[in-house]
Amino acid sequence: MLLQGLNVETIRQISDLKQEDSWVKDYRMDSFQSFNKLDLPKFGPSYTVDFDQVIYYKNDKLDPIKDSWDEVDDRIVHELDDLGVLESEHHLDGMGVQYESEVIYHNMIEELQKKNIVFTSIEDGLKNYPELARKYFGTIVSNKENKFAALNGCVFSGGRVIYIPPYTKLDRPLQSYFRISSRNMGQFERTLIIVDHDSELHYVEGCTAPNYSESSLHAAVVEIYVGENSKCRYSTIQNWASNVNNLVTKRALVDTNGTMEWIDGNIGSNVTMKYPCCVLKGDDSVGTCISISVASNHQQQDTGAKMIHLGKRTKSNIISKSIAKNGGNATYRGKVSIGKNAFDSEAMIKCDTLILDNISKSDTIPVNICDNGSSFIEHEATVSKISEEKLFYLMSRGIDRERATELIILGFLEKFREELPMEYAVELNQLLKRNL
Repeated sequence: MLLQGLNVETIRQISDLKQEDSWVKDYRMDSFQSFNKLDLPKFGPSYTVDFDQVIYYKNDKLDPIKDSWDEVDDRIVHELDDLGVLESEHHLDGMGVQYESEVIYHNMIEELQKKNIVFTSIEDGLKNYPELARKYFGTIVSNKENKFAALNGCVFSGGRVIYIPPYTKLDRPLQSYFRISSRNMGQFERTLIIVDHDSELHYVEGCTAPNYSESSLHAAVVEIYVGENSKCRYSTIQNWASNVNNLVTKRALVDTNGTMEWIDGNIGSNVTMKYPCCVLKGDDSVGTCISISVASNHQQQDTGAKMIHLGKRTKSNIISKSIAKNGGNATYRGKVSIGKNAFDSEAMIKCDTLILDNISKSDTIPVNICDNGSSFIEHEATVSKISEEKLFYLMSRGIDRERATELIILGFLEKFREELPMEYAVELNQLLKRNL
């Protein structure tokens, strides 16, 4: 089954294939109306999307989701094994894999079931947990706020529903892995995460695609609710091919004394526009975003974060590390807003960019707003090149120039790497070595 071109019939066919309830189909149609009314974003890098040429749904076999690799198509298993996906499962409490438009593999250890944790595809989540879905789905990210959120609302397929019950903690992360393998393919996963009060979750996401001359589109939506006294960490390492336009909307709503952490790595893609957001609704809530962006070969990485302070004594921390080389453009774009009733709140933004040649570029475009006199915002930004003195010091110790440069870059990104589990930090090092 392959559906190309955006229209009412395509949307209806996707909904019918998934045997969705009427309220989900109505949401898709409402999103399509919003999509037709909204313009492309008027800020950020230039790019083109021919919505009539995008493949919005592709699935060769409408088989049930597998829970054993022995039941998955051998060609796909070998492809994912070469990428290290199968090996990474040994370090996790549960894993889901999406290939093109559908989740093809899902597995979770028995402990998750005993704890009444929900870790399932978005399709099964909407069907089997309708009260949970209708309470949160589409409420944290509106289908009317930007064209690509509306697009996702029309044609979303695959993704996750995760629910962590009260007083529940996991020892290891849950993971989802997303793979695009077709020309002109669009991927529109939808993730909904609810971490109920007094609970914790670490969720890891990986994304890749092969490189084709025809552009692909990735327009995901992530909605996260963090309950009272709870903590959620969402770690992403995306290595899309250089033909993928990566246009994503991610937002978390954080309740009283809750903590949300975005650990966001962007290495591949043609254009990336991604600004993970924390809405600090509850008093004493905390939001953090630690991100890296690597822009090479004329890639445009337009990334950053948004922190919206509504509750009293809220705190936010944004650390952005960017590298530009070979004509790449690594831009930080962010917004911090401390509301008039968010008394005694604090925000810190630190943006550092390393430019490796004379043809690359970096911009810092912050919007910082503080609407009360008892709160404060600190912003620091640096742009630098690799120090010849540091290179000379390392080379005088017998290290060649290429290896010395690599060590300086890895040190520059240390703050991000130290936030990852060990096996993912190792994977990140390998990705960086291939892309620098």
